[in-house]
Amino acid sequence: MLAFLVKRLAEAVGVMLAVALIAFTIFRFVGDPVELMLNEQASQQQRDELRERLGLNRSVPEQYLAFVANAARGDFGISYRNQQDVFPLIAERFPATFELVIVATVLSLLIGLPLGVYTAVHRKSFLAQTLQFLSVLGVSLPSFAVGILLILVFSVTLGWLPAFGRGEVVKFGWWSTGLLTKSGLTALVLPAVTLSFFQVTLVMRLVRAEMLEVMRADFIRFARARGLSEPAVQFRHALRNCLMPVITVTGLQIGNLIAFALVTETVFQWPGMGLLFVQAVSFVDIPVMAGYLMVVSAVFVAVNTLVDMTYALVDPRLRVDTVGGGHGR
Repeated sequence: MLAFLVKRLAEAVGVMLAVALIAFTIFRFVGDPVELMLNEQASQQQRDELRERLGLNRSVPEQYLAFVANAARGDFGISYRNQQDVFPLIAERFPATFELVIVATVLSLLIGLPLGVYTAVHRKSFLAQTLQFLSVLGVSLPSFAVGILLILVFSVTLGWLPAFGRGEVVKFGWWSTGLLTKSGLTALVLPAVTLSFFQVTLVMRLVRAEMLEVMRADFIRFARARGLSEPAVQFRHALRNCLMPVITVTGLQIGNLIAFALVTETVFQWPGMGLLFVQAVSFVDIPVMAGYLMVVSAVFVAVNTLVDMTYALVDPRLRVDTVGGGHGR
C-alpha cells in the first residue's frame, strides 16, 4: 500500500508541475505584466524597478522555479484589476463554489440512484423509457441553456426563486455559507439544480447499466432462491455491488464540477471562483487566471488521488496491478 501511495503522490506532483508550467506560460507570455500594472505615464525607471521586483529580468527557467515555489506557498502575485493578492481573492470565492458543487453532487446521488434502479428493474415500462429519453436530453443540453430555462420558468414566470446572487450568508472566520439562511437556501436551488442536471443523468445511466449487469449474476439468482423479497434483492444485494463505480465516478466528477462551474456561476451571477475567472478573462487579469488554474487543478488532483487510494483500499488487486505494472498477479 505504501508503494501505491508513493506512486500516486509522485504522479500528482508531476501533474501539478505540468499545470504550473501552463499557468507560468500564461502569466509570463500573455502580455507584458509591467505594461498591464503601470499606467502610460510611468517613467522608464519605474518600469525597470517593477520588472526587477517581479523577477522578470531573470532567465525563464529561474522565473519558472520561482513561480512554482511561490505557488506552493499560495503566492500567485497581485491582481492587475484589484491590486490585491490573488490567493485571498480566490479563497474568498472558494466557499461559494464548494457549497454549490457539494449540493449539486448530493442532488445527483439522491435523484440519480433511485432513477437508475427503477429504469433497470422496470426497463420496459413507459416511465422508464421516458426517463431514458430525458437522460439523453440531460446529457445533450448545455448547462447555460438549462440555467436560462430554469430562470425563465421559476424566476421570471412564477417568481418563486431568485435569478441571481447568493442571498444572505453567514461567516465563520474566512468561510461563508448560505445554507443557514432562508435567502441563501432559495438562491442556491436553481444553480445547484442546473449544475447537477448532467450529473443526475450520468449517475442514472451508470447505475442502470451496472444494475442490468449485476441482476444477471449468480448470487442474485441464489438470493431469489432463498426467498428474499425483490426490494431486498434489488437494494441490499444488487445496488450495493453497483455503488463502487458510482462512488468512483462521482468523486472524479467533483473535480470536473469545480472546474466547469464557471458557466453556471456566470448565468446566475453566483459569486464563486468561476465568476471570478470569467471577470479576470474580461479584464486580462493574468495572475488571477493563473491562480485559478492552479487552485482548481490542485483540487482536481487531490480528489483523483483520494479516489484512487480509496478504491485501492477496497480492492487490493488494484494495488498489486498498479505497483507491479500489471504483472503482480
